[in-house]
Amino acid sequence: MFEVISNSVVVLFLSVGVFFLWVGIVGIIRFPDIYSRLHAATKCDILGAGLVLIGLIIYEGFSFDALKLLAIAALLLSSSLVIGHAIARAARRTDLVFWHENREEKIMLEKEKLFREIFKV
Repeated sequence: MFEVISNSVVVLFLSVGVFFLWVGIVGIIRFPDIYSRLHAATKCDILGAGLVLIGLIIYEGFSFDALKLLAIAALLLSSSLVIGHAIARAARRTDLVFWHENREEKIMLEKEKLFREIFKV
């Protein structure tokens, strides 16, 4: 009886984890700019892979393999946060614009700035 409940919980964790990984993939494909894509990738990556790893830890029980999976989860959590921050910082330093900014308005402001530079107005 305990094995049936344990396997059901494992299947639940694995299914929800794979669902969140799939949502992350769809978010990366569908979102318009790097910041939203990065948000979808890091959040769904941590949650999806974390749930899959928790499911595998429950499936393994208390063993050395469970400790290895726990170490992988800790490494994934720390590296995903640092990599996401580094990518966002690099995107911000290269002046990538947000998707909600009005591009036509930005072009008009740049044209006006160029006009003022040329004619010293």
